[in-house]
Amino acid sequence: MPVAKQIGDVMSDGRLQDARRTMPALGEPAPDFTLRSDDGRRLSLKDFRGKKVVLYFYPKDDTPGCTKEACSFRDNLARVTSKGAVVLGVSRDDAASHGKFRDKYHLNFPLLSDDQGKVTEAYGVWKKKNLYGREYFGIERTTFLIDEGGKISRIWPKVHVEGHTDEVLAAL
Repeated sequence: MPVAKQIGDVMSDGRLQDARRTMPALGEPAPDFTLRSDDGRRLSLKDFRGKKVVLYFYPKDDTPGCTKEACSFRDNLARVTSKGAVVLGVSRDDAASHGKFRDKYHLNFPLLSDDQGKVTEAYGVWKKKNLYGREYFGIERTTFLIDEGGKISRIWPKVHVEGHTDEVLAAL
């Protein structure tokens, strides 16, 4: 397997490498999962076969960037669904936190709790970060577009919230 020179390098096989786990490559099957949603239901990726899935990973409920991103997906959900897609948000916050976040901002799509971190690691978005010289691990804001057959068709790593929903809509 090729070796990345630094965190975030693109490997020769098209994968993005981080310090812990490699992101799935374009065209590969999306790692399946079952997670608890903000309303207490258990949802699996396979439940959405036959539809495109916008799977976005975000660091923390009710923080400025995460709120802006969630509200943008909320405001554009009709446009997303008109293109045969669903939106799923994932963070390591628990389902109760997701429920409060959903209710506060009237979010209209499922927020999934990866409180054990297995899905964030499977998708390679659990990254080493640096804030004011302090290193720590956290979710790197990343969006995956999964096709109707369950394969990765697009990846947006290191998402900038402004204009991101429009990027996703253009790809649908």
